[in-house]
Amino acid sequence: MTQVVPRLGSWLRQGWTDRPLGLDLAFYLVCFGYAVGMALTNSYYGYRTWGTFATVGYGLAAAHAALLLWAPVRGWLASRWVGVGAVGAVGMVLPLGFLVIRRLGGGDWQQDPGAWSAQPEVWVIERSASLLLERGTPYTDIAALDRPPVVDDYTPYGPVMPVFGLPRALFGGSPLTDALTDARLVFVAVAALTVWLTLRLLGRPPVPVRAAQLAAIVPVTALTFATAAPDLAILGLLLVACALAARDRPAAAGAVLAVVGSAKLIALLAAPVLAVLILARLGRRALAAFGTVLLAGTAVLTLPVLLVDSGAFVEHVLRFPAGLGAVASPAASPFPGHLIASTGPVGQAIAFALLAGAGVVIAVWLLRDPPRTGSAALLRIAVGLTAFILLTTATRFGYLVYPFVLLGAMLVFRAAERRTEDRLTSS
Repeated sequence: MTQVVPRLGSWLRQGWTDRPLGLDLAFYLVCFGYAVGMALTNSYYGYRTWGTFATVGYGLAAAHAALLLWAPVRGWLASRWVGVGAVGAVGMVLPLGFLVIRRLGGGDWQQDPGAWSAQPEVWVIERSASLLLERGTPYTDIAALDRPPVVDDYTPYGPVMPVFGLPRALFGGSPLTDALTDARLVFVAVAALTVWLTLRLLGRPPVPVRAAQLAAIVPVTALTFATAAPDLAILGLLLVACALAARDRPAAAGAVLAVVGSAKLIALLAAPVLAVLILARLGRRALAAFGTVLLAGTAVLTLPVLLVDSGAFVEHVLRFPAGLGAVASPAASPFPGHLIASTGPVGQAIAFALLAGAGVVIAVWLLRDPPRTGSAALLRIAVGLTAFILLTTATRFGYLVYPFVLLGAMLVFRAAERRTEDRLTSS
């Protein structure tokens, strides 16, 4: 038994670096099984549709990996990127296009998830943009409704998130403009732009195939891409902030983090890590610049909405996600924190204690071994978000997209750092 663990570790290391095709095949087969299960069993129309397309995409990628593993292949077909491209095209772009067009036939705001061609966050964000233009706040006044409130009345995002819905609010109204201004397309466009900007800030390093698999075509990312996508835009902006901090631009990093944190509060969990990264690299003055811009930017973006209706902001952004709103949050994926809390008051206390304990452990790790590179910072952010997702009392399975994307991005940052080290060594 004592020899099993070292052998398993050695096999994983070889599969990761020396013989990646076997791990590619295993990865695609697991993803294929997940997509099949989603297509056959899920109650959401968008999820089933994605599963149908993704089954073909992952199947093609698995077949290609098997071909590379067991048969001589030459030319462009010999590239491992072919499998990534198959999933991207068939398992992401095609279902997104299909669902955007299918959404024109209706289905938003219905109680039956079998009619949803987009997840509720898409319509909620588009509505919040219309409310922002009409009332100066993206949040419905729950207390003023002439009926009992429901989950879809809530907009549990910061005041920047409605910006992604502005194209629909401003230019929608016909089938063509409704399709072109679907908020998912805006999220995807922003995500693509921020990935490009991140790579440029890093000096355009080579992107490892494994990084693309973890960040872009893993099922949680591919499913989010086709059916919802706001988290992909948030992650893209977060990566830009990390790249700016790693490139010693603390004020710019604080500005971008203020924007992304004012769109979705979960992104602010990265602030302590980036603060320690900047302190370790540049010192206290740079840390002060980062913190000042972050706080000032957050205030500038949030205060106008607070002044219009502070009660609505608190109800939507703070109370509802915490499970204290007039309607219970539907975020109830069976992760440890939720399962423990669901046992009663004692379970809730234990869940909060575990979450606090995890925070203390991560804080000690952060302070005793402060990150000095972007990849090290991303690893700590990924671990912190994973702990939060698993141990908080109300969360969603889809939030796992955060650690997957961050770990994939970590490999890209590491490639950029190694290239920089090689250049310094050679000079």
